[in-house]
Amino acid sequence: MFDGTPIMVQGTHSDAGKSAIVTALCRIFAKDGLRTAPFKSQNMSLNSYITVDGREIGRAQGVQAEAAGVTATTDMNPILIKPTGDYQSQIVVHGVPFKNMKAGEYRQDFYKQGLQLITESFHRLQNQFDVIVIEGAGSPAEINLNDRELVNMRVANLTDAPVILVGDIEKGGVFASLVGTLQLLEEEDRERVIGVVINKFRGDVKLLQPGLEWFEAYTGLQVLGVVPYVPNLNIEAEDSVILDSYSTSKNEEKEIDIAVIRLPLISNFTDMDPLIAEPDCHVRYVKKAEELGSPDIIILPGSKNTLSDMLFLHETGLANRLQAAKAEGVEIFGVCGGFQMLGELVIDEYEVESSLKVVSGLGFVPMKTFLANKKTTVLSQGMVTFLGEEIPVKGYEIHMGVSEVEPGTSPFVSLKNRVEGIQIDHVIGTYFHGIFQNDEFREAYLNKIRKAKGLSSIHGRASFEQLREKSFDRLADVVREHLDMETIKRRMAEFQER
Repeated sequence: MFDGTPIMVQGTHSDAGKSAIVTALCRIFAKDGLRTAPFKSQNMSLNSYITVDGREIGRAQGVQAEAAGVTATTDMNPILIKPTGDYQSQIVVHGVPFKNMKAGEYRQDFYKQGLQLITESFHRLQNQFDVIVIEGAGSPAEINLNDRELVNMRVANLTDAPVILVGDIEKGGVFASLVGTLQLLEEEDRERVIGVVINKFRGDVKLLQPGLEWFEAYTGLQVLGVVPYVPNLNIEAEDSVILDSYSTSKNEEKEIDIAVIRLPLISNFTDMDPLIAEPDCHVRYVKKAEELGSPDIIILPGSKNTLSDMLFLHETGLANRLQAAKAEGVEIFGVCGGFQMLGELVIDEYEVESSLKVVSGLGFVPMKTFLANKKTTVLSQGMVTFLGEEIPVKGYEIHMGVSEVEPGTSPFVSLKNRVEGIQIDHVIGTYFHGIFQNDEFREAYLNKIRKAKGLSSIHGRASFEQLREKSFDRLADVVREHLDMETIKRRMAEFQER
């Protein structure tokens, strides 16, 4: 029935839930026996995913590929835009940094090249898969950008895909946003929309029924489903806007308080997801010195611009608070850019990230970092020696720096041909993203904290990978129950046949 058949999910705005609906559809089609692939032509995100060949794509597309049970490739996200600050972004093409560009330069100079890349990638996927679930970005009604956009209706037309429009009822005004979006579309684009989905609904759907009936009568479009809010999903978010929903205050009901520094250019914040899933841990994101309090663990996450974000720590007083916390014996963990900040200096001689060139680090470990033009993107695995135990770990590295640690210090990870990271007393730094997804290490690390607090150890913690698989199934089951999948499949077939 299907042979490279596309379906596209667009939203009325960012964070409408497009990524989650695409993830669910990937799982649904795959469980129905269809070879399924996700596709997002252009993704703006600081959350990266490393493919098996060491290329970098948007994390959402990697996760969607996992939901579909297929290996992620750069064809699923041929263009990744990573904001670096100063109104510039790093343009990553098929997983490799292309160049830094300002928005106007990108729109003017990269448009034709981007369109060709997108077309070629989609056609390769068409030849390999039965169904391709395409994700848009932002809103298709951004009329100031539509003349040269590369991710919404231009892609729908390019791929001849029917479009599902998603609105988030949590934001309020869902009918206004859906109707307004539809009215701002060109007529030929509006005809591509086969129906709408109202997402993240809480409450009795009967109370929504008059609005649904009004919408269908007013627009002539079907409401394909009202998808309820699904809590506690262990599926990585694409956009850091989700961090706004996290409290900055300690939860006294949780035994371990974890403060993550919310850097302005935070990247791969999904590293913390396994900790968020732990029942004894409360993870909070802080960006002010007065919000830090007295946590058990402080995590310095990844950054797209280490020098700029290190300046942020100095200017906000967070650097001084971190110094005090270290002196008090608080556990401090730095990942990637956060690892670089633990050292004495970060040196950017070639202005890879900015014109700052040199910024003082926190000085927690005897190390200097030198930024380089070549980016390291690799899946890695090795052994961690932690509290006398040898623990196997795996993760992925994405960085444009080389950190030189003084001889005589203890590395964090021993790999086949090198050592990586550093651990000194209660300070750990590593380039390994995904380190907390390693169940055995996460358990040992959290039990160290519990022991220091006089709490009993917890053994046999839930496998995070199994939690993710269950979350994929739970999300897919909820979406299948509340979406008119038969109509969606029928309309996909109609578009394919015309």
